[in-house]
Amino acid sequence: MRRLPDTPIPTYLVETQASANTHLADELDALLKERPRNLVLGLATGSSPVGLYEELARRFQDEWIDFSFVRTFNLDEYRGLPAGHPTSYRTFMAEHLFSKVNLGPRNTHLPPTAPEDLNEACAAWEEELRAAGGVDWQLLGVGRNGHIGFNEPGSAFDSRTRKVELAESTREANARFFEAREEVPTEAVTMGIGTILEAERLRVLAFGPTKAEVLSKVLRGEDDESIPLNALRRHPDAALFIDDAAAAKLGC
Repeated sequence: MRRLPDTPIPTYLVETQASANTHLADELDALLKERPRNLVLGLATGSSPVGLYEELARRFQDEWIDFSFVRTFNLDEYRGLPAGHPTSYRTFMAEHLFSKVNLGPRNTHLPPTAPEDLNEACAAWEEELRAAGGVDWQLLGVGRNGHIGFNEPGSAFDSRTRKVELAESTREANARFFEAREEVPTEAVTMGIGTILEAERLRVLAFGPTKAEVLSKVLRGEDDESIPLNALRRHPDAALFIDDAAAAKLGC
Protein backbone atom coordinates (compact mmCIF):
# COMPACT_ATOMS: atom_id res chain seq x y z
CA MET A 1 0.00 0.00 0.00
CA ARG A 2 1.38 3.40 -0.92
CA ARG A 3 0.05 6.91 -0.53
CA LEU A 4 -0.48 8.77 -3.77
CA PRO A 5 1.08 12.26 -3.86
CA ASP A 6 -0.81 15.49 -4.46
CA THR A 7 -4.37 14.27 -3.92
CA PRO A 8 -6.97 16.54 -2.27
CA ILE A 9 -8.18 13.55 -0.22
CA PRO A 10 -5.47 11.33 1.31
CA THR A 11 -5.46 8.36 -1.08
CA TYR A 12 -3.80 4.95 -0.78
CA LEU A 13 -3.23 2.57 -3.67
CA VAL A 14 -3.50 -1.07 -2.53
CA GLU A 15 -2.22 -4.15 -4.32
CA THR A 16 -5.32 -6.13 -3.34
CA GLN A 17 -8.65 -5.40 -1.70
CA ALA A 18 -7.63 -7.82 1.03
CA SER A 19 -4.72 -5.57 2.02
CA ALA A 20 -7.11 -2.64 2.49
CA ASN A 21 -9.43 -4.85 4.54
CA THR A 22 -6.56 -5.95 6.78
CA HIS A 23 -5.42 -2.36 7.30
CA LEU A 24 -8.91 -1.16 8.24
CA ALA A 25 -9.56 -4.19 10.46
CA ASP A 26 -6.31 -3.43 12.29
CA GLU A 27 -7.46 0.17 12.75
CA LEU A 28 -10.80 -0.94 14.14
CA ASP A 29 -9.12 -3.50 16.38
CA ALA A 30 -7.01 -0.71 17.90
CA LEU A 31 -10.06 1.51 18.37
CA LEU A 32 -11.99 -1.29 20.07
CA LYS A 33 -9.15 -1.74 22.53
CA GLU A 34 -8.95 2.02 23.10
CA ARG A 35 -12.73 2.49 23.51
CA PRO A 36 -14.11 -0.95 24.42
CA ARG A 37 -17.40 0.32 25.87
CA ASN A 38 -18.36 3.36 23.83
CA LEU A 39 -17.27 2.93 20.19
CA VAL A 40 -19.76 4.10 17.54
CA LEU A 41 -19.29 2.83 13.99
CA GLY A 42 -20.89 4.15 10.82
CA LEU A 43 -21.37 1.31 8.35
CA ALA A 44 -21.92 0.98 4.62
CA THR A 45 -23.40 -1.63 2.30
CA GLY A 46 -22.61 -2.71 -1.26
CA SER A 47 -19.88 -4.93 -2.63
CA SER A 48 -16.88 -2.89 -1.42
CA PRO A 49 -17.19 -3.54 2.35
CA VAL A 50 -18.03 -7.26 2.16
CA GLY A 51 -14.42 -8.37 2.48
CA LEU A 52 -13.86 -6.11 5.49
CA TYR A 53 -16.94 -7.52 7.22
CA GLU A 54 -15.68 -11.03 6.56
CA GLU A 55 -12.34 -10.12 8.15
CA LEU A 56 -14.05 -8.60 11.20
CA ALA A 57 -16.21 -11.71 11.60
CA ARG A 58 -13.10 -13.90 11.38
CA ARG A 59 -11.36 -11.88 14.07
CA PHE A 60 -14.42 -12.15 16.29
CA GLN A 61 -14.53 -15.93 15.84
CA ASP A 62 -10.83 -16.11 16.69
CA GLU A 63 -11.58 -14.04 19.84
CA TRP A 64 -9.44 -11.14 18.77
CA ILE A 65 -12.21 -8.56 19.06
CA ASP A 66 -15.44 -8.02 21.00
CA PHE A 67 -18.42 -6.05 19.65
CA SER A 68 -20.70 -6.40 22.67
CA PHE A 69 -20.65 -2.68 23.52
CA VAL A 70 -20.29 -1.33 19.97
CA ARG A 71 -23.13 0.72 18.51
CA THR A 72 -23.59 0.99 14.75
CA PHE A 73 -25.42 3.44 12.51
CA ASN A 74 -25.83 2.57 8.85
CA LEU A 75 -25.61 5.15 6.09
CA ASP A 76 -28.84 4.39 4.30
CA GLU A 77 -31.79 2.14 3.60
CA TYR A 78 -34.20 1.69 0.70
CA ARG A 79 -37.78 2.89 0.94
CA GLY A 80 -40.66 0.70 -0.16
CA LEU A 81 -39.25 -2.71 0.74
CA PRO A 82 -41.15 -4.83 3.29
CA ALA A 83 -39.49 -5.83 6.55
CA GLY A 84 -37.09 -8.70 6.01
CA HIS A 85 -36.88 -8.21 2.24
CA PRO A 86 -33.82 -10.12 0.97
CA THR A 87 -32.31 -7.01 -0.66
CA SER A 88 -32.91 -4.57 2.19
CA TYR A 89 -29.81 -3.18 3.81
CA ARG A 90 -30.94 -4.52 7.19
CA THR A 91 -30.86 -8.01 5.63
CA PHE A 92 -27.50 -7.30 4.01
CA MET A 93 -25.95 -6.23 7.32
CA ALA A 94 -27.43 -9.23 9.13
CA GLU A 95 -26.02 -11.60 6.53
CA HIS A 96 -22.54 -10.11 6.30
CA LEU A 97 -21.84 -8.84 9.82
CA PHE A 98 -24.56 -8.56 12.47
CA SER A 99 -25.29 -12.31 12.67
CA LYS A 100 -21.59 -13.19 12.73
CA VAL A 101 -20.44 -11.09 15.69
CA ASN A 102 -21.88 -10.24 19.11
CA LEU A 103 -23.70 -7.08 18.08
CA GLY A 104 -27.02 -6.88 19.91
CA PRO A 105 -30.07 -5.81 17.83
CA ARG A 106 -30.65 -2.79 20.07
CA ASN A 107 -27.16 -1.54 19.21
CA THR A 108 -27.66 -1.56 15.43
CA HIS A 109 -29.47 1.33 13.77
CA LEU A 110 -30.58 1.93 10.20
CA PRO A 111 -32.35 5.11 9.02
CA PRO A 112 -36.14 5.07 9.36
CA THR A 113 -38.10 4.48 6.17
CA ALA A 114 -41.70 3.65 7.15
CA PRO A 115 -43.21 6.50 9.23
CA GLU A 116 -45.63 8.85 7.51
CA ASP A 117 -43.90 11.82 9.11
CA LEU A 118 -40.50 10.86 7.75
CA ASN A 119 -38.95 14.28 8.36
CA GLU A 120 -39.69 14.02 12.06
CA ALA A 121 -38.45 10.42 12.19
CA CYS A 122 -35.18 11.39 10.48
CA ALA A 123 -34.64 14.25 12.92
CA ALA A 124 -35.23 11.84 15.83
CA TRP A 125 -32.76 9.36 14.31
CA GLU A 126 -30.12 12.10 14.09
CA GLU A 127 -30.80 12.99 17.73
CA GLU A 128 -30.25 9.34 18.65
CA LEU A 129 -26.93 9.45 16.81
CA ARG A 130 -25.90 12.60 18.68
CA ALA A 131 -26.96 11.05 21.99
CA ALA A 132 -24.67 8.09 21.23
CA GLY A 133 -21.78 10.53 20.99
CA GLY A 134 -21.57 10.73 17.19
CA VAL A 135 -19.76 8.40 14.82
CA ASP A 136 -16.16 7.64 15.75
CA TRP A 137 -15.31 5.73 12.55
CA GLN A 138 -17.35 5.93 9.36
CA LEU A 139 -17.01 3.51 6.44
CA LEU A 140 -18.04 4.71 2.98
CA GLY A 141 -18.24 3.37 -0.53
CA VAL A 142 -18.39 5.49 -3.68
CA GLY A 143 -21.00 5.30 -6.41
CA ARG A 144 -19.93 5.51 -10.03
CA ASN A 145 -21.38 9.05 -10.09
CA GLY A 146 -19.54 10.00 -6.89
CA HIS A 147 -22.40 9.53 -4.46
CA ILE A 148 -21.66 8.71 -0.82
CA GLY A 149 -24.44 7.05 1.10
CA PHE A 150 -27.37 7.80 -1.17
CA ASN A 151 -26.41 11.46 -1.49
CA GLU A 152 -26.63 11.85 -5.24
CA PRO A 153 -24.76 14.53 -7.24
CA GLY A 154 -25.96 17.99 -6.30
CA SER A 155 -26.69 17.11 -2.66
CA ALA A 156 -25.83 19.99 -0.34
CA PHE A 157 -22.67 19.48 1.67
CA ASP A 158 -24.57 20.49 4.82
CA SER A 159 -27.49 18.10 4.18
CA ARG A 160 -28.91 15.96 6.99
CA THR A 161 -30.63 12.56 7.14
CA ARG A 162 -33.58 12.66 4.74
CA LYS A 163 -35.58 10.95 2.01
CA VAL A 164 -33.95 11.05 -1.44
CA GLU A 165 -34.74 9.99 -4.98
CA LEU A 166 -32.21 7.60 -6.48
CA ALA A 167 -30.47 8.49 -9.72
CA GLU A 168 -31.09 6.15 -12.62
CA SER A 169 -27.38 5.33 -12.74
CA THR A 170 -27.55 4.27 -9.08
CA ARG A 171 -30.61 2.10 -9.66
CA GLU A 172 -28.91 0.53 -12.69
CA ALA A 173 -25.76 -0.21 -10.66
CA ASN A 174 -27.82 -1.80 -7.86
CA ALA A 175 -30.05 -3.83 -10.17
CA ARG A 176 -27.66 -6.79 -9.86
CA PHE A 177 -28.97 -7.33 -6.33
CA PHE A 178 -32.60 -7.64 -7.53
CA GLU A 179 -34.34 -10.14 -9.76
CA ALA A 180 -35.40 -7.39 -12.17
CA ARG A 181 -34.39 -3.76 -12.64
CA GLU A 182 -37.94 -2.52 -12.10
CA GLU A 183 -37.80 -3.96 -8.57
CA VAL A 184 -35.06 -1.52 -7.54
CA PRO A 185 -36.66 1.12 -5.28
CA THR A 186 -36.76 4.69 -6.54
CA GLU A 187 -36.37 6.22 -3.07
CA ALA A 188 -34.19 5.76 -0.02
CA VAL A 189 -33.36 7.43 3.27
CA THR A 190 -29.74 8.44 3.72
CA MET A 191 -27.47 10.16 6.18
CA GLY A 192 -26.79 13.59 4.78
CA ILE A 193 -23.34 14.75 3.73
CA GLY A 194 -23.30 17.13 6.67
CA THR A 195 -24.08 14.22 8.99
CA ILE A 196 -21.30 12.12 7.43
CA LEU A 197 -18.75 14.91 7.78
CA GLU A 198 -19.36 15.04 11.54
CA ALA A 199 -17.78 11.59 11.99
CA GLU A 200 -14.38 11.66 13.67
CA ARG A 201 -12.78 9.46 10.96
CA LEU A 202 -13.88 8.71 7.41
CA ARG A 203 -12.59 5.66 5.54
CA VAL A 204 -13.58 5.12 1.91
CA LEU A 205 -13.28 2.00 -0.26
CA ALA A 206 -13.38 2.40 -4.06
CA PHE A 207 -12.51 -0.66 -6.10
CA GLY A 208 -12.90 -1.64 -9.74
CA PRO A 209 -12.96 0.04 -13.16
CA THR A 210 -16.42 1.59 -12.73
CA LYS A 211 -14.94 4.00 -10.17
CA ALA A 212 -12.03 5.20 -12.34
CA GLU A 213 -13.87 8.05 -14.07
CA VAL A 214 -15.25 9.71 -10.96
CA LEU A 215 -11.98 9.26 -9.04
CA SER A 216 -10.17 11.01 -11.86
CA LYS A 217 -12.59 13.94 -11.57
CA VAL A 218 -12.22 14.14 -7.78
CA LEU A 219 -8.49 13.50 -7.36
CA ARG A 220 -7.25 15.29 -10.46
CA GLY A 221 -9.99 17.87 -10.94
CA GLU A 222 -11.39 20.98 -9.31
CA ASP A 223 -13.35 21.13 -6.07
CA ASP A 224 -16.67 20.52 -7.79
CA GLU A 225 -19.46 20.58 -5.20
CA SER A 226 -21.79 18.72 -7.54
CA ILE A 227 -19.78 15.54 -6.79
CA PRO A 228 -20.56 14.36 -3.24
CA LEU A 229 -17.19 12.63 -2.76
CA ASN A 230 -15.50 16.04 -2.97
CA ALA A 231 -16.99 16.85 0.43
CA LEU A 232 -14.25 14.72 1.97
CA ARG A 233 -11.73 17.43 1.04
CA ARG A 234 -13.19 19.31 4.00
CA HIS A 235 -12.62 16.55 6.56
CA PRO A 236 -9.49 16.49 8.77
CA ASP A 237 -9.21 12.68 8.98
CA ALA A 238 -10.41 11.10 5.74
CA ALA A 239 -8.65 8.34 3.80
CA LEU A 240 -9.51 6.78 0.44
CA PHE A 241 -8.37 3.25 -0.47
CA ILE A 242 -8.34 2.31 -4.17
CA ASP A 243 -7.06 -0.53 -6.32
CA ASP A 244 -5.26 -0.44 -9.68
CA ALA A 245 -8.50 -0.69 -11.66
CA ALA A 246 -10.03 2.29 -9.85
CA ALA A 247 -6.78 4.24 -10.32
CA ALA A 248 -6.62 3.58 -14.07
CA LYS A 249 -7.20 7.22 -15.07
CA LEU A 250 -5.01 8.86 -12.43
CA GLY A 251 -1.72 8.44 -14.25
CA CYS A 252 0.04 6.80 -11.31
